Amino acid sequence: MKAVRLYAAGDLRVEDIPAPAAPGAGEALVRVSAAGICGSDLHNFRTGAWIVRSPSVAGHEFAGTVAAVGEGVSDLEAGDRVVADSRVTCGACAACKGGRPNVCERLGFVGEVCDGGFAEAVLLPASLLVRAPAGVDAAALAMAEPLAVALHAVRRLAPPKGSPVLIAGCGPIGGLAALLLSERHDGPILVADRNAARTARVAEVTGARVVELTADAVGGMPLLAALDATGNPGVIGTLLDLLSPGGTLALVGIGHGGLAVDPARLVEREIALVGCHAFIDELPEAVALLPALEGKLLALADETIGLDDVPAAYARLIAGQSAGLKTIIRP
Repeated sequence: MKAVRLYAAGDLRVEDIPAPAAPGAGEALVRVSAAGICGSDLHNFRTGAWIVRSPSVAGHEFAGTVAAVGEGVSDLEAGDRVVADSRVTCGACAACKGGRPNVCERLGFVGEVCDGGFAEAVLLPASLLVRAPAGVDAAALAMAEPLAVALHAVRRLAPPKGSPVLIAGCGPIGGLAALLLSERHDGPILVADRNAARTARVAEVTGARVVELTADAVGGMPLLAALDATGNPGVIGTLLDLLSPGGTLALVGIGHGGLAVDPARLVEREIALVGCHAFIDELPEAVALLPALEGKLLALADETIGLDDVPAAYARLIAGQSAGLKTIIRP
């Protein structure tokens, strides 16, 4: 079968490899119908971060149809449409036992510690599969995992009722956070990104207002909630300057450098910095939201490509050349 495998930083190859074996006990064989390219896929490719096996079929955001299940799998059967959970956890550490698997001491991700979804088929533990609703386009299903990440970040941010929320970065997580806030928050939603086309797409779909990261962004209203989806230390510093006393800044972007923060400013202005990593139990809820959000998710999607086009798509996305949030692969 055809697959896209990462060997090392900068070394991504489209190859023909053996199809997965028949599922063993507790496993399911999934025919991949759609997959999304994540910012962490690009980070992994650029830096070599998180490469724990080589080569590995990339991709942790995907949906498909169960082709076969192994012994002991009773909650799935051939023909079921499913969405993959990206997290591979130990289940035994204090974080896992305490209900925080997203910060598992030995946390890994599909596509890194095991083969992922940039392929025609993938073999996974059945416990990592969530049954998907019928009738929803596979491209929307493939956006369930980042939607769960955005849902977790929005919950961690917990913006006060009626308060404006400023989102820096209109990539997949920032854009999906804006979408969720547009559905469930009663205050203004403000978005900023240097990619004007992508920011305009997010604003059109969500009703958010495009702003610059300046003191005029909130029009004189107190800014008590901001979300950074860029990981850029300069942007994070600007957001801290823009926050009003008592405000919260949620960090969900993957950082690329150190952050110089004067702790006295955080103390004196009572600013909260909140880290947001992956998701806890939000994936089934995100999947349940897909029928209602399908149209908007598809409107936010970028182009659709085949497996052969993935390396070129990586180059385009790294160069910032995208008008939508998510490039969808249809194996």
